Amino acid sequence: MSVDLSVSLGSLKLKNPVLTASGTFGYGTEYAELYDLSRLGGVIVKTITLKPRPGNPAPRIWEVGGHGMLNSIGLANVGVEAFIAEKLPALKNLGAAVIVNVAGSTIEEYWEVVEKLEPQPGFDAFEINISCPNVKDEGMAFGSNCAATEQIVRGLRDRTRRPLIPKLTPNVTAIGEIARACEAAGADALSLINTVVGMAVDVQTRRPRIATVTGGYSGPALKPIALAKLYEVRKNVSLPLIGIGGISSATDALEYIITGAAAIEVGTANYVQPKITLEIIDGLKHYCEKRKIARLADLIGTLDTSIG
Repeated sequence: MSVDLSVSLGSLKLKNPVLTASGTFGYGTEYAELYDLSRLGGVIVKTITLKPRPGNPAPRIWEVGGHGMLNSIGLANVGVEAFIAEKLPALKNLGAAVIVNVAGSTIEEYWEVVEKLEPQPGFDAFEINISCPNVKDEGMAFGSNCAATEQIVRGLRDRTRRPLIPKLTPNVTAIGEIARACEAAGADALSLINTVVGMAVDVQTRRPRIATVTGGYSGPALKPIALAKLYEVRKNVSLPLIGIGGISSATDALEYIITGAAAIEVGTANYVQPKITLEIIDGLKHYCEKRKIARLADLIGTLDTSIG
């Protein structure tokens, strides 16, 4: 049977719900040598900031527990001007949706990056990394404060017609409150979750495994945490949601979709199996065919929480 895998994130239409997570897929074209990227629902490029960033000192990646990963890359990127001149042109004919992830050290930097990108062709939406430390507020992450989150998103809403997708941090007490702040400020969708804070220690040297001591932990162990956060957010907002965290199979993706995600992002698994996104797309189609489900979108939010 024919299966319609297409989904919508507000006004953004995707041919299927499988996206690549920011920071795990380069600037969006590096994997083109391995497979046809037009098969993807979309690509989310690595975080772009106002000025070029060299990133944190090495070591800044450590494998934890098999497929888990601890990282402290430090948002290394070429900066928005070089991205526009050198990277964005290659994305215009990708054949899949292109989403640019944006970050800043101040609220004004977020606004300025989007202002520079907004007139440019070749991409479809913004994902907003609000897990960054606010240099004006003793390093507290923007996304852990409702007022700061709302100010960023509201300012961005005034500066772009493209869909805005804030990416939520799990390192908060009540993620539902942050989600409501995003919705009130004009967000079109939400992606969640970003990495959780973690660390690893070399017992031989008694030194941390990465130079910044703590970093972002990602991988399969993140999935139960992310699913719970997704479930909480879905109860608080009516926005379309993108699920992220520990997805390495179609079954993982289906857990998110059934819980309420309209789309999913594959992150750490890209390093383990570069073609995993295609396997997930095929697996979603097979699941629907086997159960005679004509539209994947009909599965979104069908979680049955009744007892007995």
